[in-house]
Amino acid sequence: MGNLDGKVAIVSGSGRGIGREIALKLAREGASVVVNDLDEGPANDTVSDIEAAGGKAVACVGSVTDDEFAERFVGAAVDSFGGLDIIVNNAGYTWDSVVQKMTDEQWDAILDVHLKAPFRILRAAQPVISAAVKKEKEAGVPVQCRKVVNISSLAGTGGNAGQANYSSAKAGVIGLTKAIAKEWGRYNVTVNSVAFGMITTRLTDTPAGGDGTINVEGKEIKVGVNPNLRAAMEQMIPLGRAGLPSEAAGAVYLLCTPESDYISAQTVVCGGGVNV
Repeated sequence: MGNLDGKVAIVSGSGRGIGREIALKLAREGASVVVNDLDEGPANDTVSDIEAAGGKAVACVGSVTDDEFAERFVGAAVDSFGGLDIIVNNAGYTWDSVVQKMTDEQWDAILDVHLKAPFRILRAAQPVISAAVKKEKEAGVPVQCRKVVNISSLAGTGGNAGQANYSSAKAGVIGLTKAIAKEWGRYNVTVNSVAFGMITTRLTDTPAGGDGTINVEGKEIKVGVNPNLRAAMEQMIPLGRAGLPSEAAGAVYLLCTPESDYISAQTVVCGGGVNV
């Protein structure tokens, strides 16, 4: 028996990295999962791994910034598994520059993926959750506690040089979390955020021998942290190292469990002891 048996979850950006680990963790605990990625291959790989372990999952491929995506994402949960109990807004990337060199395109792209997309997904989910709660009340059964976990960052709690766009978006995620927690408390939905510190992913782990890049909808985005800078940053972490994607997923999972049913509107820092 898993902690999340019978639950239905959607996890954006879950074909790779932290999102993939979140999807795998929720599935191991019994949830049926809608997996999302920009690219079909990674999304299907995560689905296949969940199914191979005995879980249930389907893929919903596409960009969270597309106008029709939110409704399609929520619809995939309802159509495939009959409901929606857990929402994890995880998708995103960084596109850094100091403020005087940051373009409107950089600003808009990062605000869209990290803040506008979660807003749209939550907006699309509201009618589904409201209808489910109404049905439970009419049936005379206890209203289930449903969960929203939005992903923030230490850049959102304390700012980060070269990341005015990302820091603003992640600070906005915390504000969105607190607002929706107040709106959805009447539905017995807890809404929390997790602010990650340095987690080892393709966005922070520069390949040996040069700069790393990722392709986001035709744009080549530089990623990775200079190894010397990374070493210095890790020395400032009380636990002395960057976190693993599985450890980041564990923090999200905590806020999806029944043990967190009376925790809402909070931001949990997953940063190895760093708390900005």
